[in-house]
Amino acid sequence: MGILNAIDLKQKIKKSDYNARMEKLEIKLGQLERKALENKVPITIVFEGWGASGKGRQINELLQVLDPRGVKVYSTQVSNEEETYRPFMWRFWTKIPERGRLAIYGRSWYSRFIVEKLDPMMSKLPVDKAYQEVNSFERQLVDDGHVIIKFFLHISRKEQKKRFKQLEKNPLTSWRVTDYDWKKNKQYESYGEVIEEMIARTDNEYAPWHIVSAQNWRFATVSVFEKVIEVLEKKLASLNKKTRTKAVALPPIPHSMLETSDLSRELTRKEYDRLRRVYQKKIWEIEHEVYLKRQSVVIVYEGWDAAGKGGNIKRLVRRMDPRGYDVFPIAAPNDIELAHHYLWRFWIKMPKAGHFAIFDRSWYGRVLVERVEGFATIQEWQRAYREINEMEEQMANYGTLLFKFWIDIDKDEQLKRFRDREEVPSKQWKITDEDWRNREKWNQYRDAVDEMLYRTNTDYAPWTIVESNCKLYARIKTLRTVVKTLEKHLIKH
Repeated sequence: MGILNAIDLKQKIKKSDYNARMEKLEIKLGQLERKALENKVPITIVFEGWGASGKGRQINELLQVLDPRGVKVYSTQVSNEEETYRPFMWRFWTKIPERGRLAIYGRSWYSRFIVEKLDPMMSKLPVDKAYQEVNSFERQLVDDGHVIIKFFLHISRKEQKKRFKQLEKNPLTSWRVTDYDWKKNKQYESYGEVIEEMIARTDNEYAPWHIVSAQNWRFATVSVFEKVIEVLEKKLASLNKKTRTKAVALPPIPHSMLETSDLSRELTRKEYDRLRRVYQKKIWEIEHEVYLKRQSVVIVYEGWDAAGKGGNIKRLVRRMDPRGYDVFPIAAPNDIELAHHYLWRFWIKMPKAGHFAIFDRSWYGRVLVERVEGFATIQEWQRAYREINEMEEQMANYGTLLFKFWIDIDKDEQLKRFRDREEVPSKQWKITDEDWRNREKWNQYRDAVDEMLYRTNTDYAPWTIVESNCKLYARIKTLRTVVKTLEKHLIKH
């Protein structure tokens, strides 16, 4: 164990020195917490370590100083049923702190390596992909302004054994030591190798590990406080520096997927009615099989204003059991959503296994409306292509089947539908001044759509362009695509 063996476990601090140093550190940390709140900096502190290394004690020491109104503590255990029905990182995305707030983890997403890697029944994901998911999660948060501070509390095998025995002697604490704990103590060297691999593969500049000697709790406490203060001071100081980050131009896209769209495609009413009945009956049957096989399905609808997204969704779900699906119409983010990473509001809506989630607009707003209207910086929407691909890959890693539809019409057809909405009283609610403003930027939106389709068209989450100048044709194409793909997938798996 090279990394861990390099840590000096003999380091101690006398009680008098400890009290003197902690008095100053506690005052400083309280001040920094308030500044982080003022500057809306979200903070996540992770404690990992050997069993009985003192994670709980270190968390308690921090809580004695921090304002409890701004702190949430999480103790990560083996996934419960609700969590196993969704991608592994879902339970951590749903807990990320709001801007200015602080989350503390006593064990975290690293449990999948420290505990689950040595128990094959707990992990179905190849370890390389598991590390990729963790690194992308942390990088995405840091890019969004989060501070992530990761501690590993290190003690020797001998010290751990001694603490286990002390805990067992006390009837009030004996429950904390299990046969599994003793097994890990006996396999200390093997677990150490797993821990070293974990640290090496997730020790990144944006979220480095801090290994703390925890043989002496006073030394560990001072080390933790000093490091938290150091990191927060550096982060807050960087906010005051007026630095201009130059956007790095992405390589131009080689071709336009929209040019493959044949908007002359049509369907007669008679043929439409026949096919609609066939596919709506099949989707009703498939929905039940999806539930029985615990298959999760995500369907994303993006498209031009008045392209017919709502009509497509209505025909898709008409025969489905409403208990098996949710439709999420996505509008501008509210205050709570703005206080989180932009992907948070979509992660919390991920369907559990056996259910459908249907999005009327989605996370692609980041690279469409937010890009064109200037709500996102160039750096933000450019890195969003990678962030979106990573999120969708995690969903696919779990087994979620993703459908992404771009509902396409031409500019003349949109104008015709806009005027129709204005003239028909029952449709006037569908047309807004914003629709007309967006239309004036048609070319800008088309460029954004072309780039979105190209950069996020992946094997695990491909785009389907749905020609919608004829609404009847578009509705059948989406129904057929969902039915045929699900039939094939369910047979295969």
